[in-house]
Amino acid sequence: MSAIFRGLGDSRSPLLFVLVACLVNVAGDLLLVAGLKMDAAGAAIATVAAQAVSVVLAVFILLKKQLPFTIKKSDFCFNVQCRKFLEVGLPLALQEFLTQLSFLALCAFVNRLGLAASSGYGVASKIVNFAMLIPSALMQSMASFVAQNVGAGDSKRAKKAMFTGIGIGLVFGCAVFALIMLKGDLLAGVFSTDAEVVANGFAYLKGFAPETIATAILFSMVGYFNGNNKTVWVMIQGLVQTLLVRLPLAYVMSIQPNASLTKIGLAAPISTLVGVALNIGFYSWLNRAEQHKQTIPE
Repeated sequence: MSAIFRGLGDSRSPLLFVLVACLVNVAGDLLLVAGLKMDAAGAAIATVAAQAVSVVLAVFILLKKQLPFTIKKSDFCFNVQCRKFLEVGLPLALQEFLTQLSFLALCAFVNRLGLAASSGYGVASKIVNFAMLIPSALMQSMASFVAQNVGAGDSKRAKKAMFTGIGIGLVFGCAVFALIMLKGDLLAGVFSTDAEVVANGFAYLKGFAPETIATAILFSMVGYFNGNNKTVWVMIQGLVQTLLVRLPLAYVMSIQPNASLTKIGLAAPISTLVGVALNIGFYSWLNRAEQHKQTIPE
């Protein structure tokens, strides 16, 4: 639903859906977890209810919105576009599935270091999620913007958008990098009062910090390729990063005699830099192929 709004050039409505979901989630947690003492089950119910409310709101606004097309009951069926959706979406779905499995494996590696390290990694992960919000938003908006311009035959503007996104991402990425390196312990202290947990969370963040800069480049390039319908490539480079770099490197770091969360955290920016190199190579190859196609006489 959010993709439809973004495709129409409306990025405010998806923000509203997320905001409503967050408010409902917080209210549900306070009621079910803090009030009714339902613990993890209450948190799960609150999360699902929040998403359900967000979806209902999205449908309501979409039906009320002035659209360049009409939505009829007969539209909700299998059609010729379904195959195209699967061709574009399945590679991304497979990549995301394996990426989430890799995070489970990473948790297992961290658990080798003990309870305090595991708790510290959990705290750091919350901060990481916040740090990734801006590059993730740039990636999503980049895909919509690039797709619109490629569809309109303005590939030059699409490329310019990618470099603009990288520039914006780097500004925020450098600021977040400095914040994590200088005040990472204070950030971790927001989520825990245990000094050992905070120290372990900060240790992981110090290794992870360069990721905020590298991701600014990677995510904008990934958004560009998604908008260009190069989702198979996005899947391939993502799997190379995850399965051939991040996981093996994190595992090796975790079994060293002097293993630390900082060294395990370094696996993320190193794998992202590999992804950046791969995407730069693929972008150069696409440009050469495009220039060669233009020089061939019709």
